[in-house]
Amino acid sequence: MSQKLQYSLFKRLFAFAKPYKKYLVVAVSATILLAALSPSRPYVIGQLIDRYLLKAKDPNMLLLGSLLVLVMLLLEAVLQVAGTYFSNLLAQSVIRDLRQKVIRHFMQLRVSYFDKNPVGAMVTRVVSDMEAITEVFSSGMMDIAADLLSLVLIITFMFLTDWQLALMTLLPVPILIFATRIFARAMKSSFQQERQAVTKLNTFVQERLTGMSLVQLFNRQEQEAGHFNQINSEHRAAHIKAVWANSIFFPVVELLSSLSIAALLVWGALQAEGKTDAEIQNMFGELFAFVFWISQLYRPIRMLADKFNILQRGTVRAERIFAVLDEQTDVQDKGSLTKVDFNQNLRFKNVSFSYVADQPVISDLNLEITYGQTVAIVGATGSGKTTLVNLLGRFYEHQVGQILIGEVPIESIELQTLRKNIAIVLQDVFLFSDTVFNNITLGDPSITLDQVIKAAKEVGAHEFISALPEQYAHKIGERGGTLSTGQRQLLSFIRAYVYQPSLLILDEATSSVDSESELLIQRATEKLTAGRTSIVIAHRLSTIRQADRIIVMEKGRIIEQGTHEELLALGGHYKNLSDRQYFNQEA
Repeated sequence: MSQKLQYSLFKRLFAFAKPYKKYLVVAVSATILLAALSPSRPYVIGQLIDRYLLKAKDPNMLLLGSLLVLVMLLLEAVLQVAGTYFSNLLAQSVIRDLRQKVIRHFMQLRVSYFDKNPVGAMVTRVVSDMEAITEVFSSGMMDIAADLLSLVLIITFMFLTDWQLALMTLLPVPILIFATRIFARAMKSSFQQERQAVTKLNTFVQERLTGMSLVQLFNRQEQEAGHFNQINSEHRAAHIKAVWANSIFFPVVELLSSLSIAALLVWGALQAEGKTDAEIQNMFGELFAFVFWISQLYRPIRMLADKFNILQRGTVRAERIFAVLDEQTDVQDKGSLTKVDFNQNLRFKNVSFSYVADQPVISDLNLEITYGQTVAIVGATGSGKTTLVNLLGRFYEHQVGQILIGEVPIESIELQTLRKNIAIVLQDVFLFSDTVFNNITLGDPSITLDQVIKAAKEVGAHEFISALPEQYAHKIGERGGTLSTGQRQLLSFIRAYVYQPSLLILDEATSSVDSESELLIQRATEKLTAGRTSIVIAHRLSTIRQADRIIVMEKGRIIEQGTHEELLALGGHYKNLSDRQYFNQEA
């Protein structure tokens, strides 16, 4: 990663810290003061030993000096607490805002983005990648600045005290710098491997847990466990590589630190040769200060490698986060009209669409649906029925033609306004691991329990909900796993009913339910479609006989349309579909 790119990423990250300048100022101030105070303590102790312990032997001054050292220690502790607390407060505040921004951005993206990107990878962005970025603020930049300042001050104190002794004790430092560079490269490589392994791990776990019923149904437990072991081993190998680098680097640092102290002792022994006891005593304070400085010197040098790796990891993760935020091709930002009369005819005018270039799913489609009508759409799988729903809800954008509400193109309508007036009941009902009430209202505070109960009675679902242990407050488990398919479908009907949409779309709403549930859903359909424009997509022709008009599609085109009786009399494609279903039911 280039230095220019790293600088750009840090600049974008720190833009999120602007609302929290107070936290930043306190954290930086505490860090700088702590970095300046720590190296001065050995100097004070050395002076106390030389002046008031060995020379003057002044108990009062020694006591005052000791109290000064104690105050310095307490002040260091206070500064350390303040720096740690406010830097972490800053980090968590920034990450909270950044995570919210990413989630909001995800919610603006079209369905096509989620078709192309694994859910596990997106979970990694919001969770693991964010945690790595947190360390940039809490223990990355702050600690690096503090350690660098501390190093400069320690070396300055050492040279001001005795430049020859300073040179002697700093002899191993070039070796340490060389070792640090090697360590940094090794850690960077392991972080890159770890990043890839975490994404693969999250993606695999999310997909297999979601599809566990399929895995067990086809007896794929052993094969999937073997696949997981392989991914897990890659994750382990990436961490072991980092552990291996650490296990070598830190003993090297300790060895070099010991060499510096050994050099100090050798120098002291050489200097003491031929000197009187009084002259030797004069060296004690200086040697004592240097022992402290050496221990303070190697700690930040040792930690700098770690902190730079934290920055590298945070930079890599930040690059991935900003890549998501910069994704604009799938953002639905068109449309500004908020006052639109939806009680008008719906028209598809020369509409064409393809998911993949040169492979049209809808071709030059023209269709007008009169306000208040119920129009059914039938056809074989892949004929383009569900695609019409996706285009109408703007989950995908049509490439050619227009879709109009009256005379208003739907892409000029604000997306929130458009979807507020459209309710879609899908074949695969998605329910959250929450209460029945919350799954119906989706957290909308304007919808009351009385409204939900009234809608449930209208739809015919109140009886089964009342039989649940906590009725409307009953938690239904992830994806509504404790309910039957028909019950889940009825909840989706209540959800559509309480929102009172202008346009209702039922997409294969009865295709996977039993006959008893189908009867209930047919009654619910009659309630929902009354007085509003409705589009019903169905495989079972028995559910759409009462539709005002039936559209028959094939390969993205309308090939027949009319009422049930008209299409049967026509003796075409619809008649063949009806006959096949009739004979299948008879069989």
